[in-house]
Amino acid sequence: MNALLARLRWSIPLGAILALVLGGSLFTLQQAFAAPSAVQLNKLSSDPYTNSSSQHKTEVEPDTYSFGATIVTAFQAGRFSSGGGGSSNIGWATSSDQGNTWQHGFLAGTTVYAGGTYDRVSDPAVAYDAAHQVWLISSLGISNTHGNDVLVSRSINGGLTWSKPVVVAAGGSNDSFDKEWIVCDETASSPFYGHCYVEWDNTNLNGRILMSTSSNGGSAWGSPQSPQKQSFSALGGQPLVQPGGTVIVPIYGTDLSTNIDHIYAYTSTNGGTSWNNPVVVSIVTFHVQQATYRGGSLPSAEIDQAGKVYVVWADCRFETNCSAGDIVMSTSTDGVNWAAVQRIPIDAVGSGVDHFTAGIAVDKNTSGSQAHLALAFYYFANTNCTNSTCKLYAGFVSSVNGGASWSPNVPLAGPMKLAWLANTTSGYMIGDYISSSIVGSQAFPGIPVAFVPQKGKLQEFMYTAAMNVVGGSIKVGRERVVVMAGVQKRKRVILTAN
Repeated sequence: MNALLARLRWSIPLGAILALVLGGSLFTLQQAFAAPSAVQLNKLSSDPYTNSSSQHKTEVEPDTYSFGATIVTAFQAGRFSSGGGGSSNIGWATSSDQGNTWQHGFLAGTTVYAGGTYDRVSDPAVAYDAAHQVWLISSLGISNTHGNDVLVSRSINGGLTWSKPVVVAAGGSNDSFDKEWIVCDETASSPFYGHCYVEWDNTNLNGRILMSTSSNGGSAWGSPQSPQKQSFSALGGQPLVQPGGTVIVPIYGTDLSTNIDHIYAYTSTNGGTSWNNPVVVSIVTFHVQQATYRGGSLPSAEIDQAGKVYVVWADCRFETNCSAGDIVMSTSTDGVNWAAVQRIPIDAVGSGVDHFTAGIAVDKNTSGSQAHLALAFYYFANTNCTNSTCKLYAGFVSSVNGGASWSPNVPLAGPMKLAWLANTTSGYMIGDYISSSIVGSQAFPGIPVAFVPQKGKLQEFMYTAAMNVVGGSIKVGRERVVVMAGVQKRKRVILTAN
């Protein structure tokens, strides 16, 4: 597939993870963090696998979803370093009481390490089917002998136990499926209430978009459908459903003619029977890091109560010479017409802080100018750092007026050395995406946090924190765009599946 991202970055407003080791064991988080923000992180899970082909202990690439008082997160555990990526299994963590307590485990029937047949599994995403009261985790089953399969695991008891996966789409020997994502129509008044949708792409067919629909709680899935016209290689779509049943899918893509990157979007208004041709949301420009860090500009998208879509990604258009990455946002009420891209004011333009890999959450009980937004992200404090000098941080900001103004950055974790992270052929990683969800007045970002390796094993675990969504007075400006696509040098690390 032609060039499609890879790089994550992390920066620094003091939130210091001191990996303190005593007697071979790690101190508690309260001891390990010197964080002026006094954020209390909650460890959700730890990689339990021991197969020699994976990197242990590593947990990366979380997605989260909330409905009512329940939050479910899913993530990779035991990340492979080469050979197509993926992990030993998909882990999950569930809270049924607004994030106060958590239970966790690992999916059954996926890989050979979990009673299944796949060699690896990757790219978890979470959804809830309110009509059938079923929680769903989609994933990508990776086989060394045939193409990747798109899978869905189901839970009928609130995300506490999970079935063996249902095959949504089986990949053939000439297919290379990647980056599936799942969503369900949860509005009772929608004509397509109870429809669930999975999106993925086929990198062996120029990143062809594929969509499948289920109307029975994810037990069975229809034949894949695609938009009629697609002029770009797609990756990383995140489908959303408006209250009236329209499905909107923001997605990253590289134009097959110009090799220019964009965020696109496409829609369905008939319950997934057919899909309209994609439109351009925006050109994407991204900062090229000196460090070998896997990440990039995959979009993170959520929707408010009225059906307004919010899409964020990493972009350097506001920085002179594309010298660092910002997190930017565009919005739409119909998936066709999109607002001008705005820079989220985490740090000042020209600060030298490099931001990337963002996960946005929207309070589904709010909308428009009163929409509550939460954003978790990673960053490097110094955009010019290298593999040996980069320190990775996670941060958090929020808005209570639809993104018109934001709170100051609250550091969640860091500094982390890149050598503490899972490594891949595309660089060190915390995941190609992260995620956040809001329950009540609090956001729960899913974030991998790494500590000093112990006894030859990495210490990269899955965490969350209960973050108040209070907003702030830092207004979104009207900064001048100084870089457009094609101006900066575009060195890219190509992501293979997973």
